[in-house]
Amino acid sequence: MLLPRALIAAIPLALMAMTLHAQTFPSRPITIVVAGAAGGPSDTITRITAEALGRHFNSPVVVESIGGSTPGPLRVSQARPDGYTLLINNIGMAASVTLYRRLPYNPLTSFAPLGLISDAAMTLVTRPDFPAEDMRSVMTTLTARGEELNFATAGLGSASNLCALVVQGAAGARATIVGFRGTAPAIAEVMAGRVDLLCDQATNTAPFIRDGRVRAVAISSATRLEGLPNVPTAAEAGFPSISMSTWHALYAPAGTPEAIQERLSAALRAALADPALRRRFADLLTDVATEERASIAFHRRFLAEEVTRWRPIIEAAGAFAD
Repeated sequence: MLLPRALIAAIPLALMAMTLHAQTFPSRPITIVVAGAAGGPSDTITRITAEALGRHFNSPVVVESIGGSTPGPLRVSQARPDGYTLLINNIGMAASVTLYRRLPYNPLTSFAPLGLISDAAMTLVTRPDFPAEDMRSVMTTLTARGEELNFATAGLGSASNLCALVVQGAAGARATIVGFRGTAPAIAEVMAGRVDLLCDQATNTAPFIRDGRVRAVAISSATRLEGLPNVPTAAEAGFPSISMSTWHALYAPAGTPEAIQERLSAALRAALADPALRRRFADLLTDVATEERASIAFHRRFLAEEVTRWRPIIEAAGAFAD
């Protein structure tokens, strides 16, 4: 079918308008919605990133914290796809596909992935007086005692919950999972000796490991952390399957023009090269995403792989959020 001449003539003008829009973007403040409580690790990562993006654009980038796993992503999935409402979410973005059986959006199709931001290693810690003092003996105890042991998490679908499932899988046993409303109360219960185990990101646990209020037995990264040099990796202790990080990434609503996506992704990579951001991430024991991982193509592929990875683990646990 032949297109009308008027429509054919309008196509170059439309493309020119889109290009001009991308070149002048942003012309007003950008809002980044973070799927996490104010003051939490996701909120902190988001605010540091927003500040660096603001410096890059020489324009305000506002952070809006929305607690809970789904309200923040839902808000962004319904936002106008013009690049002015973005989302920063963590590993829960991949887990939610399986964890919620009636999710009001699709993490794989309702968003335009713009790039990964950071990775933080997980730490397996015990209460200070736990009888097993190293990784191998902790795993032996977990295998032998199973549900007699309590495993604290920051709530269903949190990174600490996912890590607990990975540790249990490596031990071939199930502890009693105790979910709390966030990391702070979970760590408090471990420090008080009322819960046996916790697996959470080093950002949260490092201060308590250093002052001896919890005992660290392993980290989930491939190499030891510079900030916790005496804590061995799980692989060193003979458990290479305990390998994960909690990551954060940037998203726009699906349908955002490709030129705007590319501009935002390039801005993210520039922000991640900002020395001030890198210093603050280092203080949090958090790795800055490489230029490759901060790209659109890598992020899109990585998110799909993470959904595939976590689906059987969550289904085997049999605990869903709805």
